[in-house]
Order: sequence, then C-alpha cells, then structure tokens
Amino acid sequence: MTMIRKASLLGAAALATTLAAPAFAQDGTSACIITKTDTNPFFVKMREGASAKAEELGIELNSYAGQVDGDHESQVQAVETCIANGASGILITASDTSAIVGPLRQARDAGLLVIALDTPLNPVDAADATFATDNFQAGVLIGEWAAVTLGEEAANAKIAMLDLAISQPTVGVLRDQGFLTGFGIDVKDEKRWGDEEDERIICNEVTAGNEEGGRTAMENCLAQDPGINLVYTINEPAAAGAYEALSAMGNPEDVTIVSVDGGCPGVQNVADGVIGATSQQYPLRMAALGIEAIAQYAKDGTLPENTPGKDFYDTGVALVTDQPVDGVDSISVEEGLELCWG
Repeated sequence: MTMIRKASLLGAAALATTLAAPAFAQDGTSACIITKTDTNPFFVKMREGASAKAEELGIELNSYAGQVDGDHESQVQAVETCIANGASGILITASDTSAIVGPLRQARDAGLLVIALDTPLNPVDAADATFATDNFQAGVLIGEWAAVTLGEEAANAKIAMLDLAISQPTVGVLRDQGFLTGFGIDVKDEKRWGDEEDERIICNEVTAGNEEGGRTAMENCLAQDPGINLVYTINEPAAAGAYEALSAMGNPEDVTIVSVDGGCPGVQNVADGVIGATSQQYPLRMAALGIEAIAQYAKDGTLPENTPGKDFYDTGVALVTDQPVDGVDSISVEEGLELCWG
C-alpha cells in the first residue's frame, strides 16, 4: 500500500494513554493499540507486549479501550484520534468486526497500517494483517479432549454453550464452532453459533466474557436442564462463573468444563479441578509482532505475511490439562503456568 498523506480529523476524541515512548520517538514513528477493554487480563497482557516492544524500538505508543466488551463507539473514536494524530499504524481487537470496517478503511486510506489482533475482521482483508490464535483450532482442541474424556457418554452429553455476545461473526464464534466440530457435532454455518440442530446442545447463552455473565448464563442453562454435564465457555472468567452456578446446585464435580485463554487464574483453575482443560493463547506475542510490523512498514512499506495456508499469522495455541488423552496433543498445568499471563 502506498503511503499517502494522513488526514486530519478535527475534534476526534483524545482518549489515549501514552504507554511507551519518549515524547518523540527516534524516527517519528507512532502507533496505537485499541482493545475491547482495559481490564480483562488478556488485553492487559496484550498492551504490555505492545508497550515493551514499542519502548525497545523507540516508537510512541498510545493505548485506547472500550469501557466494556462490545463498546464499538469508543473504538471508532479511537480510530479517528489515531488518524488525526498521524499514527503510522493501528493494532485493534475489534468489538464489532463488521461495523469497524468503515472507520478502519479511512485509516488505511490515510496511510496507516491496520493490524487486527486476536479477532479477525469481517471480512478478514479489511485489515492489512491479522496476528491471532487459530481460535477455531483452539475450540477443536477442547472439543476433541471433551469427546475422548466422556468416552461412550459423549453420545448422551447435555451441553451448555456459554458464548461471548450476540454479535456474529466474532472470535467467540470461531471457538464455539471449533469446539462443536472437535466434539463431533455438525455445524451448519461456521460463521454463526446457535443454528445447530443436535439435541445434545441444551442452550446457547451470552456471558460478555466475564465471571458474572458466566454465572448468570449457567443459571439460565440449568433452569432449562439441570442434568447438563458438559460446559463450553468462551473464556476462563466465564468458566469460573459457570462453576459458581454449578456449585450452588451442589454438583460441580459431575460436570466437565472446558475453556479458552490460558491466563494464569484460568490455568490455576485447571490445576484446582474447576476447568478440565483450556486452550492457551499468547497475547503478548501477538502485540509484540504487531508493533514490529508497524515499525517495518513505517521504515520501508513492507507488509507482514500470513502463515502459509492461512489468512492470518498464527501466533500459536496449546491445550493445557493434567488429564491428557490419547490423540490430542497437550501440555501440563505446570508448563501452562510457566507460559500463562495475567
């Protein structure tokens, strides 16, 4: 993409916090990171990775976040501010993967490199590059593990699906559909959750990716069928909330919970038996690679390349469990704690 003069948007909201940077970066390069929230440990670690790499490379970094998961408008304001401030590039985990495309198109037209972190845009080529976990594969891993763990009882499973949000497609859809695929359930549309017809799926509830949402979602599912014995959760805070709801019913040990993230509290919950297995991803690496890509682009216009065979750069995923099963690669809780974040 040819560098063109950056547009100025007067009045754009100045919501930034300078994380790393001398007042003026050595080569004048600046970057923005825009996350869904600034409280989720996953995004905290992502910002830390971006900050450390920006400081190392002498890049001015400004950080923005929505007030809650799903706060699209704050992300739009942040994009406008990054354009107005003459940033070289934007790293973003989009709350609304479709609605943010227009504002990001303006950023790209203004000469900014746009990199999606963790959450692919819709369409994926609305960003110049995507650095992410293979979230579908993360779901497949926990689905395969659950199927082998349940054994013959998998055919009679009663499954609660605790998703992220109504907005689709999102990273949550990839995890959901990956889990079902790994478990052996046909999905009708890999870009949507909730349209499956398998009778083993008792419910699809949204959690907003937090503990309170997970608890409420699990309560709603148990009201539909108190015999649920397998719970898929979008992330580990939602899993912790689900466990609380199950504990209130008095039977958490009879239910298998699986999740995705790999944060330190979540991996500890695997060690404590709250979660059976979780797929660990690596947000610090995503963000550091993104900053490196912006620095390279500002230097010579080089665009990052995708992992061969994929439409994004795969930053890796590993199943963490202390109950390994045949045919599903995994690492131990001890190893997961060495690699965790948060």
